[in-house]
Amino acid sequence: MPATAETVPVLVVGAGPVGLTLAMELEHHGVDALVVERNTATTRHPKMDVTNGRSMELYRRLGVADDLRKIAVPADHRTKVTWATSAVGWELASFDYPSVDEMRETIRDRDDGTLPLEPWMRVSQVILEPALRDLLEARATHVRVQYGWALESFEQDTDGVTAELVSADGSRRRTVRARYLAGCDGAGSRTRRRLGIGLDEIDLRRMLVRELGLGRTAAMLGRAFTATRERPMDGRIHLVHFTTPDREIFRRFGGHVWHLQSPEGWTLISQNDGDTFTLHAPLGIGTDADRIDPREFVYERLGRRFEMNVLVANAWTPRLTVADGYGRGRVWLAGDAVHQVPPTGGYGMNTGVGDAVGLGWALAAVLQGWGTPGLLRAYAQERRSVALRNREAAARHSVVRGAVKAAHRTAVRSERWFGARARARLGREIADLGNLENEALGIELGYRYDTSPVVCPDPGGRAPRQTMDAYTPSTWPGARPPSLHLSDGRALFDLFHRGFTLLRFADHDVTALTEAAAERDVPLGVVDVRDTHARALYERDLVLIRPDQHVAWRGDTPPADPHYVIDRVRGAHH
Repeated sequence: MPATAETVPVLVVGAGPVGLTLAMELEHHGVDALVVERNTATTRHPKMDVTNGRSMELYRRLGVADDLRKIAVPADHRTKVTWATSAVGWELASFDYPSVDEMRETIRDRDDGTLPLEPWMRVSQVILEPALRDLLEARATHVRVQYGWALESFEQDTDGVTAELVSADGSRRRTVRARYLAGCDGAGSRTRRRLGIGLDEIDLRRMLVRELGLGRTAAMLGRAFTATRERPMDGRIHLVHFTTPDREIFRRFGGHVWHLQSPEGWTLISQNDGDTFTLHAPLGIGTDADRIDPREFVYERLGRRFEMNVLVANAWTPRLTVADGYGRGRVWLAGDAVHQVPPTGGYGMNTGVGDAVGLGWALAAVLQGWGTPGLLRAYAQERRSVALRNREAAARHSVVRGAVKAAHRTAVRSERWFGARARARLGREIADLGNLENEALGIELGYRYDTSPVVCPDPGGRAPRQTMDAYTPSTWPGARPPSLHLSDGRALFDLFHRGFTLLRFADHDVTALTEAAAERDVPLGVVDVRDTHARALYERDLVLIRPDQHVAWRGDTPPADPHYVIDRVRGAHH
């Protein structure tokens, strides 16, 4: 190690939402870390615009959910997804959703474990990133965030990682010695490439052919969506991010339109229910994106001209990839570095938030001495399984959009009688296809770490089936447990400890388990709950919850071998 090297327990490369959330998780556990970002400021690109309920539960756990909602679309705004021929054309179908305030009432009134503790939140990454950074800078005592520093190379050994960093202008260099390096450095991850980890990619063209059964039409759609690994061809989307003082851009459709979607394939997103919008539209084969006038590009698709200030305009290529591995040794990966999906469903950043929490608590456990490196290997297994599941869902949502595009006919623009008939028919087809990409609670809440080596398997019964569209409340080992409010009004999730939590729903002597945890220095708190509704939803008298709010073990009596349980959940058996 060079004599001038800085030392830090964790070096996080990349200060996007995933890197910043990982930093918050490390701060939550009192772990010192340095976050470096190659760009000199937060992103200008609106890469995401919804933080789902599960991510908001995790941000609530970190104590920042209410702060983030202050910079989001106001909580009293309802949300609507509208399909239309253009911004001045005919509405084909709409899907309406309650406001955050209304959802909170529904969550409390229903209280059956089928809903998240927190409603979703609409906010652009352009706004979310600086908010996360500011919260860290204002509150963190263990984490530093530094912009304008890129990872140039690293070498790992049995004791840690030596990383070489270079400043944005190339004039300065520094060496950082860390016990662990976390690569949160995006789709082109230098960290992943240096580890030699490849990417597994779905061919969306073949999926369209298989799922839609539309022969040549589906193949043509596939070619318009898909990019090859070696040389991106077609399949490109052009993005125009802009502001406008025109308050009536959605005037034909009323209410709070969030997504205006055309059967021709484009989507206009209202980023803040105010003056900021993003258009995503497919590019024709051979189109030179650099020659596109972004204003005309928008006008042609929306069907009207208006005052506009273009913030960002560029082409991008949607991909459906999951990395072959999530790291090894002293170097681990999270976020877009290990999975990339189209924005359909919002699974990119939201999957990354789960990665950040999963990796963060595992790193903290190992660095604090009570966890073993088996936790990190389990992190990779657990989160890769979620990425594969979420990729399948994102692909399914893309197929639905492809189906709408395939069903589209130019007749829908006609003012003659056959135009009205074509619009009615297409509207019915859209309604039948539904809008699962914004309703898939099974994907958001129902993921389980079924085969995780650091979860104690259930000795009997069968795990409940989870579907994309609905979440079935369960404490099957590996699952996110149900959220509910107790009879005194407290949210059960708010009672979980920072480490492990043993929920005790009946009078059992758990001294042997708590003593086994103490012998291994595993942080474990016992929470007594005497609530019949909660006991019914949690299915067992005793339920052990991990730091990331997943079930580690459950039983109606204390475990016969408490040391085995504690050693398994801390990674000593993996």
